[in-house]
Amino acid sequence: MRCGAFFRVRLWLMLKWTWDAREYGSPPTKLANGETEVHHRPKRGWIWNQFFVLEEHTGPDPQYVGKLHSNSDKGDGSVRYILDGEGAGSIFIIDEVTGDIHATKSLDREKKSHYVLHAQALDRYTEEALEPKSEFIIKVQDINDNAPKFPDGPFVATVPEMSEVGTSVLQVTASDADDPTYGNSARIVYSILQGQPYFSVDPKTGIIRTALADMDREAREHYTVVIQAKDMAGQVGGLSGSTTINITLTDINDNPPKFPQKNYQLYVPESAQVGKPVGKIKANDDDLGINADIKYSIINSEGANTFSISADRDTKEGIISLKKPLNYERKKSYTLHIEGMNTHADPRFSYLGSFKDTATLKITVGDVDEGPVFSIDHYIMDVYENAPRGTEVGAVTARDPDSRNSPVRYFLDSKEDDERYFRIDEITGVIRTTKPLDREDITWHNITVMASEVANLKITNDEMNWSHVPVTVQVLDVNDNPPEVAADEEIILCESSRPGQVIQTVTAVDKDDFANGQRFAFALPSQLPVNPNFTLKDNEDSTASIIARRRRFNHLTQELYELPIVVWDGGEPSLSGTSTLTLRVCPCQRHGRIRACQGEAFLSSAGLSTGALIAILLCIIILLAIVVLFITLRRSKKEPLIISEEDIRENVVTYDDEGGGEEDTEAFDIIALRNPAAAEELKFRRDIRPEARQHCGLLRSRRSPSVDLDDVDVQEFIKQRQVDADLDTSVPPYDSLQTYAYEGQGSPTGSISPLDSPGTQSEQDYNFLDEYGPDFQRLAELYGRADSDVSTVCDSNLVQTKSV
Repeated sequence: MRCGAFFRVRLWLMLKWTWDAREYGSPPTKLANGETEVHHRPKRGWIWNQFFVLEEHTGPDPQYVGKLHSNSDKGDGSVRYILDGEGAGSIFIIDEVTGDIHATKSLDREKKSHYVLHAQALDRYTEEALEPKSEFIIKVQDINDNAPKFPDGPFVATVPEMSEVGTSVLQVTASDADDPTYGNSARIVYSILQGQPYFSVDPKTGIIRTALADMDREAREHYTVVIQAKDMAGQVGGLSGSTTINITLTDINDNPPKFPQKNYQLYVPESAQVGKPVGKIKANDDDLGINADIKYSIINSEGANTFSISADRDTKEGIISLKKPLNYERKKSYTLHIEGMNTHADPRFSYLGSFKDTATLKITVGDVDEGPVFSIDHYIMDVYENAPRGTEVGAVTARDPDSRNSPVRYFLDSKEDDERYFRIDEITGVIRTTKPLDREDITWHNITVMASEVANLKITNDEMNWSHVPVTVQVLDVNDNPPEVAADEEIILCESSRPGQVIQTVTAVDKDDFANGQRFAFALPSQLPVNPNFTLKDNEDSTASIIARRRRFNHLTQELYELPIVVWDGGEPSLSGTSTLTLRVCPCQRHGRIRACQGEAFLSSAGLSTGALIAILLCIIILLAIVVLFITLRRSKKEPLIISEEDIRENVVTYDDEGGGEEDTEAFDIIALRNPAAAEELKFRRDIRPEARQHCGLLRSRRSPSVDLDDVDVQEFIKQRQVDADLDTSVPPYDSLQTYAYEGQGSPTGSISPLDSPGTQSEQDYNFLDEYGPDFQRLAELYGRADSDVSTVCDSNLVQTKSV
């Protein structure tokens, strides 16, 4: 095939082209006149497919791209391949002999995604083109080397308080520089790292929504949410980026106004000017802005005809003014029913009741007869709490408007200051404290200072000419209350918690005002060892996050954990307090939902599993069965306490347990004490039962009156027997107890033991017992027969001994 060369691409990079048949001429055609017509065809055009090369190649050798080959290349090196275009010679090099193309540098698809090059095959010796110049593209193939980014973060968003679950807050969008058309390198999934359980995020769209109903701005206003974007569709190995969204709850009118007190008192002199304010009253509203606007009104006709009330836009106070002149002689007091109502009510919260409150104000009219005139109509003073007794609060001044300018004396109205927090200097009008004040107890003190001319003090009390002025004392705050961690209930800890997972976000409360009580720092106690289960992260926004330090908790092993937390306020000086939180371990479902906690509290509180309780019950049952079996066997072994007629011995019997009879006894013959000399000759074993022959002989020996023990030292005798017993190797290796009934020598009373009674057969006649009935009849037979049997047995034994 003449010039039928074409390029082939080896490996996975395939280079294809088609040629135009017009490049080469067709065979010549002979004409009718014999001439030959040559057909000329235009050159064919080559169309190349693209090569592929991976970006960010970091190998030690140049990266192989592909191979160019011409059919004209017979492998003898006569064909030379050349390459030009974008990056030719600097980035891409070609082996002139083999046609192999390599990339010498690491490429970045995000900077340049493809390169256009031209290839040609030449005859090495003639430099003639064996193939026309053809164009092809090398495309940089993408790898996941770019993490998602939030170009517009961090974000600020707002959402109304008390919003329903699922309310949209904000949509965040992350961008990924990787190729979105290739694989999952740019496929992003969103998740929330911080802000649960208050907010959630849609994993595909990045829309942040509320996840907790009835979030109250008055309880918490600001939230910090951290959103993570992860490529590779969230799979392991994907790259991630995060951003922060500061969400603020906007206020709605969900709190009605409320008066701190239901009853107020106000003193108004009859000389008060019409249209001038005579007092103030305020209802508190936790809302903000227009939601806290209050309209005051006097709802009873008695007060509305004489007084008016208007709201101060800045202070939200109700200013009471006089509409008509007062006359002490006609009416000495007025009762005003004052109502405070929100001007912008939200119908969604009508179920909470009416958004208004009422209070009663009793106004006392003072009699004025050109009395002293105070420099101002209303004094406002302040003093720090915890100030020592006698601290100066302020001073009031009054003068006599008359020409005589009489001296003025000052007094406090005792009816209003029942606790007597203040006193006033009668001459100077300086008001001082009588005791340390507590702002957290009472913030405002309303007192009335009365002034009178010195000349009028001599008049009776009913005719005194007093001037009155209201004095409002504000107690200023000092940082005297340590903060506490706000924990109304125990914290639930899921068993499936992971290291680094936020268990709970805690806040703090402080009785002090905003200036000293709303900036908090948190930490674990430094004097305690490192907690192996939890750690604490200060979020630096007056909140802290409890984070798990280990994987998996088991409520059967330990159900409750206690975590002490130290919190500091931002006051001067800073105070700290330690609160101990209780964390209860509970089994949880997916997404942190509690599966069961209370139902297992019974077993968990004791720290025992179900298997342990079953094992304990089985042990108790087995012990009871053993006790019952033991009692049954003991009862079956009991025998009558009547001594056998064939075994009558005069000895001391010891019992190891109750009711065992003679089977459980050890009997010891006491002849050794009666006749030590005879006992020395016998030396029989005392730990076995004597034979009948020996027994009877000893009985006769004991009954003999010829035995004299006056010269026998019993103590020496016993010692001698003890030595014999220790040296005797024939006896069993166990100790035995030997009891002797001998009471010693020289006793004037003798032995009281029944064993000292004569051993011969008693001559007592027991027939008189027959008169007492059949039972005593049987007793008489037993005693009579026992004596006869003993005598008979012993006599027969003696006879046998003699015959032998």
